[in-house]
Amino acid sequence: MVITHPFRPILTGLVLAASLVLAPPAVAAKDPGAEKPAKTSKQKDKAKAAGKVRFDKGSGETTRERDRRLQRECKGRPNAGACLGYAS
Repeated sequence: MVITHPFRPILTGLVLAASLVLAPPAVAAKDPGAEKPAKTSKQKDKAKAAGKVRFDKGSGETTRERDRRLQRECKGRPNAGACLGYAS
């Protein structure tokens, strides 16, 4: 049989209430009178250029170079994975 202290629920409630009262607000209020500084032309250009995507061109080896490399590296290995069709 577990005997609980009669003040435990009261103490728990006080701790929760104190944490709610003392917690900082989640969102800071904005000052309606504050204005944003005007963006310069460089900042506008950066904002436009931010949407460009660069693609990786890969390792740079040709198909012929890749075939020769795989034949060289896959000798004596199991015919699976990257060596599928190249192992002997």
